[in-house]
Amino acid sequence: MTDSLLTACALMLVLEGILPFLAPTTWREMFRQLTQMRDGQIRFIGLTSMLVGIVLLMVLQ
Repeated sequence: MTDSLLTACALMLVLEGILPFLAPTTWREMFRQLTQMRDGQIRFIGLTSMLVGIVLLMVLQ
């Protein structure tokens, strides 16, 4: 269980690092736009991301 969790965290870090490595200007602009969003919009994005992740986990098992 611990190995799977650490592997998942490592993979998440790799995926999170791809955009700032390949396109730092785009990444910076994306964060600038994020700071201008309302809390509800950011929460919706977070909820959608979590739901997509849960569905993917269910499909892959």
